[in-house]
Amino acid sequence: MPKLLIADDEPHIRTLLMQTLESLEDEGVELLVEPDGLAALARIRLERPEVAFLDVMMPRMNGYDVCAAVRGDPDLAHVRVVLLTAKGQEADRQKGAEAGAHLYLTKPFDPDALLETAEQLLGLG
Repeated sequence: MPKLLIADDEPHIRTLLMQTLESLEDEGVELLVEPDGLAALARIRLERPEVAFLDVMMPRMNGYDVCAAVRGDPDLAHVRVVLLTAKGQEADRQKGAEAGAHLYLTKPFDPDALLETAEQLLGLG
């Protein structure tokens, strides 16, 4: 069963992401949710999801650092990381690329586009 992790410290954003991606559960995808970067990294190491949507600005460990830690672990080479952030400056995008993110999406996001991105990364549809 493919897995997708959502990590965001804002409860309403987590809920919105879950609602946006819940149709993936009909296709056999398990959705995992964590409230901060440190918990997200631990869950990624434990569950090894195919895709991780990470907020950049999180307590305990930011999305860039989680992404870099995932990229630095050969056992997690298959995990595709998408950074989600309200910070859309080119310097922020560059930092995301340097951390090894597959995609860098800005908030507010288009729910249809986000779902389509998840489906593509999971190899669905």
